[in-house]
Amino acid sequence: MKTLGRILIAAIASTVGVPATLGAQAPVEKSGQTFRSSADLVSIQTSVRDKRGRPMTGLTPKDFEVRDNGELRPVLSLRADRRSPVSIAVLVDTSGSMRVGSKMSMARQALDTLLRQLRDGEDEIALFTFDTALHERQSFTTRLADLSDELDEFGSFGATSLYDATAATARKLASRSAGHKAIIILTDGIDTSSTLTAPEVSGLASSIDVPVYIVATVPPLDQAAMTVDDDSSRPSASADLRHLAEWTGGRLAFASTPLDTIVVTASVLDELRQQYVLAIQAAAVAEWRRLEVKVKHPAATVKARSGYFGG
Repeated sequence: MKTLGRILIAAIASTVGVPATLGAQAPVEKSGQTFRSSADLVSIQTSVRDKRGRPMTGLTPKDFEVRDNGELRPVLSLRADRRSPVSIAVLVDTSGSMRVGSKMSMARQALDTLLRQLRDGEDEIALFTFDTALHERQSFTTRLADLSDELDEFGSFGATSLYDATAATARKLASRSAGHKAIIILTDGIDTSSTLTAPEVSGLASSIDVPVYIVATVPPLDQAAMTVDDDSSRPSASADLRHLAEWTGGRLAFASTPLDTIVVTASVLDELRQQYVLAIQAAAVAEWRRLEVKVKHPAATVKARSGYFGG
């Protein structure tokens, strides 16, 4: 059974002329919203872990295999430096559903965790909230104190335009110069009013190398409701969120307690600092290009964006 993401991609392909055979590996955007970089190089933030889930360090360009639309591309440069600054855009769901239980409290806990682990004066962070629209609460800053108690004054109301807010935030983050950058979304996981879909937003975020990490602050019962067996005819409520995260090189994680929230948020930041940043030559063809990144080590797990727009 096709996932909802594949069905959406096929529908989009039929209207904008993108081959439907791209499937789940190639999220696309609506006509007129494609982001194309003029740079000659394509950067790829890449996380590599061993079979025990530990970061693999000490890798060289020769350890990586990068394919662009199936063609092997040489790795022109590689950076791996835990001291490199990170640039994070935190996107907090303030829709009405976040009033239920301790969801908003856990979102505040996640933000506090980030602020404690970022390096004041070096790393930069911006804070956005969203309901039916995106609201910039704090522009990018290295002054971490600027965000202290920033969420305390905001209530929860309105519908949820998670995908639209993610796309707008990805565009803002694209211009930041840090080698390691990401969007961290704190939400209860249900989009109710976006005009964009998860595959469309994935296409945008992937094209500008912005991994999306989604922390779903939901209780265990809601987690069960958002997950369904693979043989079910109905996609789970979290399917598009998972695809959005994975296509961009990020991930979807659930947090049910304040401790879960701290652990998950800290692990996201640690993953960012452990990333390799690869560069390959960009294709000159103005089209979606599928990327595959592998490491020549047994049992290595690699996460990277799924593609980019050439030209």
